[in-house]
Amino acid sequence: MFTIIDRRLNPKGKSLANRQRFLRRAKEQVMRAVRDQASKRRISDIDAGGEIGIPTGGVSEPTLHRSMTGGIRDVVAPGNKEFIEGDLIPRPPQGGGGRGSEGSPDGDGTDEFRFALTREEFIDLFLEDLELPDLAKRKLATTESVSWSRAGYSVAGSPTNLNLVRTMRNSLARRIALNRPKADAILALREEIDRLERKGGEAERLAELRAELERLLRKSQRIPYIDPIDVRYNRFEATPKPVAQAVMFCLMDVSGSMTEHMKDLAKRFYMLLYLFLTRRYKHVDLVFIRHTHRAQEVDEDTFFYSPETGGTVVSTALEEMRRVIQERYPPDEWNIYAAQASDGDNTSSDNARTASLLTQEILPACQYYAYIEVGGDPELSPAALHMGARETDLWRTYRQLLGDGVPLAMKQVRHRREIYPVFRELFAKDQQTQGASA
Repeated sequence: MFTIIDRRLNPKGKSLANRQRFLRRAKEQVMRAVRDQASKRRISDIDAGGEIGIPTGGVSEPTLHRSMTGGIRDVVAPGNKEFIEGDLIPRPPQGGGGRGSEGSPDGDGTDEFRFALTREEFIDLFLEDLELPDLAKRKLATTESVSWSRAGYSVAGSPTNLNLVRTMRNSLARRIALNRPKADAILALREEIDRLERKGGEAERLAELRAELERLLRKSQRIPYIDPIDVRYNRFEATPKPVAQAVMFCLMDVSGSMTEHMKDLAKRFYMLLYLFLTRRYKHVDLVFIRHTHRAQEVDEDTFFYSPETGGTVVSTALEEMRRVIQERYPPDEWNIYAAQASDGDNTSSDNARTASLLTQEILPACQYYAYIEVGGDPELSPAALHMGARETDLWRTYRQLLGDGVPLAMKQVRHRREIYPVFRELFAKDQQTQGASA
């Protein structure tokens, strides 16, 4: 029997079991923290790890302690001037001397426990919040593939990669350079010695031939037929496959009718779309276009958080998208994706202009165009959100454009739990054309 002692200062994976147990036990608090942090992150940072904070009460461990109601204990209390042996010590009054739960006068709250999540853990928890099946998680976790190409030879490698031709060529060159005796020469010398031995006589000549044979045999033993320095293996290098580049256009109505709940639904959909594209393209650009009665390209903070008022003219956002494509993203060099989030309101006189821009300018340049109609009250149940829902002007306009080969998809999202099922339908593998659906 032997004992193995791990004396490494910080062995890899040493606390993996404890980490997984902690994540299982504090899963509810961790998922709530991930959800809150994801809503504050930029879309391009959604798949990064980082620290999260959870209340200290969520990480408390069960402990064993001595019962205060039974048993016999002898204790020594330093500085005692009131009691002697045998006296009964009264129990402290309830609520006194313990840890309080009230806020402090300076406004500081309860301390938080900081916990660092890896990139994979953060993505898993973020996707689990959207009720993703395991298969979908594995699909989103795929990495970029590489191709292996020949890159010369090496002196070390796997036996399966042995290059026999190059090995024998090196062996022949070495044997020629060192003048290794040939097998035919040794065989001819042996036959000559046998002939002289059968004839008899010529003792001096026989002695010379025997000495020569011994010298050749010694030399052939010192110079092997194949030496380790002759062996060569095929060497391969990993070459990344050529990866196309993509641009993702995020279009959103930011008029007064778009509530914070609607913007939150749109942002979560954009996060999934960005996560989807970055797994399949090496370079993904983000373009944010917001609109009321006029449209402009903005940064992400302005896109989601800057208040705006005004009417709703959807064609202005499409015109701005067309301008950006013409200036920076030629369709023959970029894979263009677009996702539009709106509550469905549009000026009636603008519907024809919107349909014309989509049909003639935008859809021919896009790989895929997804229209997400957001709405509803977060306090209502998912079933109640869809009761009494009517078709909006923008929904009717887009529905008329659907057809075979048209890269347009339409979905309605009323609750956060619907985001990933809708996303999965929009970007299903080998999907040809999506129809309109609530």
